[in-house]
Amino acid sequence: MKSTHSPIGIFDSGIGGLTVAAAIKKVLPHESFVYFGDTAHLPYGDKSPESIRHYAARIAAFLLDKKCKAIVIACNTASAHALKTVVDIAGPTIPVINVVDPVASYAASHYNDCKVGVIGTKGTIQSRIYVNRIERMNKSLKVLSNATPLLAPMIEEGFFNNSISQTVINSYLSKKSFSGIKALILGCTHYPLIKKEVESYYKKNVEIIDSASVVAQTVKQVLKEEKLLKQTSTAGKYSFYVSDYTASFEQSTKIFFREKIKLVEARIWD
Repeated sequence: MKSTHSPIGIFDSGIGGLTVAAAIKKVLPHESFVYFGDTAHLPYGDKSPESIRHYAARIAAFLLDKKCKAIVIACNTASAHALKTVVDIAGPTIPVINVVDPVASYAASHYNDCKVGVIGTKGTIQSRIYVNRIERMNKSLKVLSNATPLLAPMIEEGFFNNSISQTVINSYLSKKSFSGIKALILGCTHYPLIKKEVESYYKKNVEIIDSASVVAQTVKQVLKEEKLLKQTSTAGKYSFYVSDYTASFEQSTKIFFREKIKLVEARIWD
């Protein structure tokens, strides 16, 4: 039985969604959450939609077993292919927040008669979910998207804020299709960690839309509307699970969550 004291469930294909978890912690410091990273199957960006739906269904069931009062799909590819699956499993009383719709709504409501760019994994870009969502909400916008498959593994290995990462980022952003854009959506939950480098490329002439911060504000609004906000000022408690534990993953979590955390292996596929 969910209550205002129940945790928020958050999941991603790996640890990139920890940027969303960190943003939620900042916006809602009294809320608890349960995080699940499907490290056994990452990255989702090159998996079939059917596989992604299968993984998401099992993870959603795991989070519901943990009595989560809401579920955040902190993965763009899973948001693109498995939202309905998670909504069906969660049922009518558990709100499900994905990372695409809040960002699409932000772009559609803040810009008119211009071009907006999107970067993300192959799976997210090939789904055209941002293009379809934003252009349906605001027909005056032209949405241009480019797959940037090297960025997520580069970030996971700690290669950012250096000359190597800036060269890779510049190569992707210099594509002709992005010429003249007014805003760029970071369509992967890894990408908030390279926001400064992207801003550096554009010399702050283009707004860089950080999905983690936008989604965190949406989570707060949804919980408020559903009367699920925690009513006490006690600090939140956090649990972190992965489907395949490695010490290197635990070490790299600090990059995304900005503090050391302990990962617990949960073999939900057995």
